[in-house]
Amino acid sequence: MKTKRQNEIVGLVEKQNIATQEELLVKLREAGFKATQATVSRDIKELRLVKSMGPSGHYRYVLPQTDSDMLVSKFHAIFVQSVISCDYAGNIIVIKCYTGMAQAACAAFDSMRWEGLVGTLAGDDTIFALCRTEGYASQMKDAIQRLLSK
Repeated sequence: MKTKRQNEIVGLVEKQNIATQEELLVKLREAGFKATQATVSRDIKELRLVKSMGPSGHYRYVLPQTDSDMLVSKFHAIFVQSVISCDYAGNIIVIKCYTGMAQAACAAFDSMRWEGLVGTLAGDDTIFALCRTEGYASQMKDAIQRLLSK
């Protein structure tokens, strides 16, 4: 029962803005779980839920970021801040970077685990990415440009 309740809590905080233990308790009861405020408090502690400010400026419970989530976020930032432009020819993407940044950007790019990517090669200011097909290269170039425009 505890596992089911905690799975429900995870689902609730992922889908809804829940700011207090009381709100969470009400949502759990609506979902058919019999729980007390003390039980919800223990569940929050065990799940390591934290309060975080959302885009609206209100606090809500969220799942903690894992080390891998933070690493992906850092790699994304490195890539976006290092890349100037990208284009493709055939099944090869050429990614132009600021001088000295291509190797770091390439490591970040590799960590994104692109489907259709065969491999990469980085110089000082340029990355070559070999794709399985021209179609993948075109899609990947468009995705990179979307990342850069955010």
